[in-house]
Amino acid sequence: MSEHDELIPAEHKVPRHVNRRLDSVIDVSPGGSEGPSYLHAYALILWKRRWTILAVALLVTVLAAIRAYRMTPIYEATARVEVEAETPQIQSINSLYGGTVGYTDDYFLQTQVNVLNSEHLAWQTVQQLGLAGRKEFGLGDGSDTGSSKGPLNAVQEGLIGSFRGHLRVELMRYSRMIQITYTSTDPQLAAQAANALVNNYIEYNFHQKYDATREASGFMEQQLDELKARVEKSQQALVDYERKNLIVNISDKQTVAEQRLEALSKDLTEAQNERIQKQSVYEMARSNPTQAQPQSISNSQNDLLTTLDEKYANLREEYVDALAQYGPNFPKVQRLRAQLDEVQSIIDREQKRHVARLRSDYMAALGREKLLTGAVTEEKAEVGKLNQLMIEHNLLKREFETNQQLYDTLLQHLKDATVSAGLRATNIHLVDAALVPTGPVAPNVRRSTEMGLLLGLALGVALAFVLEGLDTSVKTVEDVERLIPAPALAAIPLARASWLKGRAAKAQPQNGSVESIVLKQPTSSLAESYRTLRTAILLSRAPRPPQALLVTSAQPGEGKTSTSINLALGLAQRGVPVVLVDADMRRPAISRALAVPENGAGLSSLLSGAHSLEASLRQYQSLPNLWVLPAGPVPPNPADLLASSTMEEVLRELRGRFEHVVVDSAPLLLVADATILSRVVDGVVLVVESGVTATRALLRAHRVLESAGGKILGTVLNKWDAKREGVYGYHGYRGYYHAYDDGKSPGAGHAGP
Repeated sequence: MSEHDELIPAEHKVPRHVNRRLDSVIDVSPGGSEGPSYLHAYALILWKRRWTILAVALLVTVLAAIRAYRMTPIYEATARVEVEAETPQIQSINSLYGGTVGYTDDYFLQTQVNVLNSEHLAWQTVQQLGLAGRKEFGLGDGSDTGSSKGPLNAVQEGLIGSFRGHLRVELMRYSRMIQITYTSTDPQLAAQAANALVNNYIEYNFHQKYDATREASGFMEQQLDELKARVEKSQQALVDYERKNLIVNISDKQTVAEQRLEALSKDLTEAQNERIQKQSVYEMARSNPTQAQPQSISNSQNDLLTTLDEKYANLREEYVDALAQYGPNFPKVQRLRAQLDEVQSIIDREQKRHVARLRSDYMAALGREKLLTGAVTEEKAEVGKLNQLMIEHNLLKREFETNQQLYDTLLQHLKDATVSAGLRATNIHLVDAALVPTGPVAPNVRRSTEMGLLLGLALGVALAFVLEGLDTSVKTVEDVERLIPAPALAAIPLARASWLKGRAAKAQPQNGSVESIVLKQPTSSLAESYRTLRTAILLSRAPRPPQALLVTSAQPGEGKTSTSINLALGLAQRGVPVVLVDADMRRPAISRALAVPENGAGLSSLLSGAHSLEASLRQYQSLPNLWVLPAGPVPPNPADLLASSTMEEVLRELRGRFEHVVVDSAPLLLVADATILSRVVDGVVLVVESGVTATRALLRAHRVLESAGGKILGTVLNKWDAKREGVYGYHGYRGYYHAYDDGKSPGAGHAGP
């Protein structure tokens, strides 16, 4: 039984194309049919472009650090002022130049910030410090700067813009303090500019109030002259009226008539009270003389009546005793009776006299009351006449007093304004003067480096995604199978040693380290992937595997030579004779890669008839089953030689002598060599470099082969970075392969695919 019979069961026929089985062999997508998640995809992009990101980050960081070291040091000086409510020292003049006591809200404070940022103060400070000649303002010697008045010219605008560009005015939160910061390359200038601006601001504030006060004073002087004339006129009218009507002021409040009326009214009231009292005593005495009040009788009369009453009482007592003892007719009784009558008559006479006197007093009081009543009536009439005169007098007087009061008030305001104009009181107080800074605020090398690193990382990530979006190269097996209708035979992983040396090392490996990896390192992932390729090719045709194979690529440097060598080594390890033909006569590389000695004979000399096939073949010493047909001398017309009938005869002879013929040709899209050879071989293996071969190049190569009638067996994804794509299966498989290795290097007796 032959080796091919062992590979093909006798019960049934294997289909010609076994793409689905091959898919199961080379499917290395981490996410299965659904593919990785978006986060996983982004992570893979960052991982694949990590060196780009790190390079950009490092470049931006270095540039930021260099820029920070080369920057001129910037110094910053800060002054702080307190803005209080506009409360002048003379409170009465406060209303004249706009301001309410205690008025200091956000609008007021923001206005002060805008004043500090104004062009007027900036230009005044520029002139004061002579900043026009400094280099940082970029205006040379500062000539033709104009004056501080009138419209600004271009030079002034430039100086003001430069000054304000270095200035920063901020209102400190929750306070009435304003912070003025100036930055400059000169620390002395930074402090001087901040302090000069603050001083100019304080002077501006003072002059603003002074000018407003002086303007108010001039207005008040005009008003004062007018009021003075009005006061004089009203005073003269009052005096003339008093002189005409004989009006005399009494204590500035009462006239003589009013005082006399008041006195008569008081006397009338006393007379009425006295009359009422005497009338009541008289009426009572007249109705009952015996009940007259003692206080209404004079002292002498009162003593007389008291004596008479006592005497009458004594006689009455004696009379009663005598009457009771002697009877009414007794002389003593009659005498006592006569004495009683005489005393009683005296008492009655005195009482009548007292009543007459009371009446006389009552009539006198009544007469006095009538006189006073008439006098008061006359005085009231006189006062009424006087009041009629005083109505106009009071109007004139009130007008005079009002004018006088206005004049006095305005005069006082004028005096206050004069005093206030001379005071340097202000509501702006310097809290902290700007000090000369001891150290620069910029550049901050550490901060600049950190910011550069962050910016570099951000730019690197952005560039990574941009490059990924612009990258149209084929990267995965799925990309290859999606683009062309050919199966992916194998995915050859990237050799880490070659990767570390860079793309140049990958394109041109040295000492055959990658080309003969199947022979030198049989347990490596690279060797296993080439054995997978060998198996896929042997199973790609039924009932007999392809004998003559053409290995090519769309462009140079994609690994077709390495693939050809390792495929030939893998086939030869099965113990069958294999020949490796170097048909790339433009840039031959197989002899050098396998260290095969050359004697000037090769494919070119064979096709030209200079040498025979026996003279051109070379046996590979490390694997005797493998023979090499070198390219030979570089001919002037390789395509013509390959298209000749001699080439077909050579291939027929090689088919008869060897089990497998592996042909390495030139790239498809550069020359026609591979297109010509694709028609005379059993199948074409198209090598695609992961991350390098463009999709358009792959599509073009496939169309060229189809147009030429070549039979495409499949594609090989070369230099595929499993770690870059997030696949780590090959490392686990290496242990599995090593467990079944007998420790001997595969040789001629290592059969099977």
